[in-house]
Amino acid sequence: MLNYRFRNSPQRFCDGLTRRQMLRLGSTGLFAGLSLPQLLRADEQDKLPGKAKACIFLFLEGGPPHQDTFDPKPDAPAEIRGPFQTVPTSVPGTFFTEHCRETAKIAHKFTVIRSHSHNDNGHSTGYFYLMTGRRPNFPDGEHPIPTNELYPSLGSIVGRELGARGSVPRYINMPHPMSAGGPGFYGAEYAPFVIEADPSQPDFEVKDLGQVEGLSAERSSLRQKLLAGLERDRPRQGRAAAMSTYYTKAYDLITSPEARKAFAIQSEPREVREAYGMTQVGQCALLGRRMVEAGCRFVGIDAPGWDVHFNCFPSLQGDLIPPADRAFAALINDLEQRGLLDSTLVVMMGEMGRTPRVNAEAGRDHWSMAQSACFAGGGTKPGLIIGATDKQAAAPVADPIGVSDILRTIHTLLGIDSDKEYPDPLGRPLPIVNGGRVISELIA
Repeated sequence: MLNYRFRNSPQRFCDGLTRRQMLRLGSTGLFAGLSLPQLLRADEQDKLPGKAKACIFLFLEGGPPHQDTFDPKPDAPAEIRGPFQTVPTSVPGTFFTEHCRETAKIAHKFTVIRSHSHNDNGHSTGYFYLMTGRRPNFPDGEHPIPTNELYPSLGSIVGRELGARGSVPRYINMPHPMSAGGPGFYGAEYAPFVIEADPSQPDFEVKDLGQVEGLSAERSSLRQKLLAGLERDRPRQGRAAAMSTYYTKAYDLITSPEARKAFAIQSEPREVREAYGMTQVGQCALLGRRMVEAGCRFVGIDAPGWDVHFNCFPSLQGDLIPPADRAFAALINDLEQRGLLDSTLVVMMGEMGRTPRVNAEAGRDHWSMAQSACFAGGGTKPGLIIGATDKQAAAPVADPIGVSDILRTIHTLLGIDSDKEYPDPLGRPLPIVNGGRVISELIA
């Protein structure tokens, strides 16, 4: 069984919940106790035509302020626009804030949706809603672990529907589990392969991917032959036979030179790593590109720290916006140069935006009624601004785009039938996406 050590220091949301508590693994088996055989289980699925073959999802956890990034309001009063200036982008007439300089240079390569809106103002509940498309059955501040025991998440759905490709797992989270990113009633075999380590650190490695200490390759091979002999003499049936196949797949991954090569981010040229930025989010984005290149279907990158209630602008200016800006721009450029952008959908967003008005503590509070989401590659149209907010960045001026619209569009770009149904634990048919419309103006 694989076990990845948690290296990140605890961080608190505004409700006092620590990141370690948020990621504590319960007894449901959705994350905890997940073995590689379970992870690799499931047959190839038939697929609908779709340009995107994989998705990299950069989740800016805590709620990035849209008016301080991709939806500036330079003509608004200071208490609304904040202290940041604007910069022109590569798309004439479009402006971002001054700390989005790298994405401004490539604005013609991706599209910003400025009218994403919903009415869930909680962190864990908003996260749950965005990852599953279902309303949470718990209030924010009461955090079941994991938060989606029932409904499968976006990554689990994509992994199940698109199936395996290459030697790496089909669904990966980094640098820790996405709190609402589990498989729900799909079962543990559709849970993410979690890399709980920071790829920006010099000693980064994916634990337990190599040989067990003290166990030589020859001895490991002999064990596999012994197991094969036992199974030949005493054939397994039903679930036992299936699990035998999954253990074989797990062994193949652990011993796969291709998998070890894909995880070896240290082999990247120094200039490539520096282009992404030697930050956690930057190197996770680079590792995400390597995972997709090796065959992963969905990479979920959880980038925390955006819950900016107090004295937020120094943190936004120094620690939050520039690393995400650089990582996203480098990822788009790198995928394009490698001929992978057309087949890889890249999404960057959070669970909410922030309040139009700066509060008395020089921060911005929760505000889900307006937020920005960035889409690139994978069959999307580049260089657009879809939707708009009012002069205070408080609400879309028309036609808000909801969570179900976002999810239905992602699935459509990946060639997944959003109306396909699976029976829930009570036997009721549950569609992959509940309602919503495809954002047709986004699709090329």
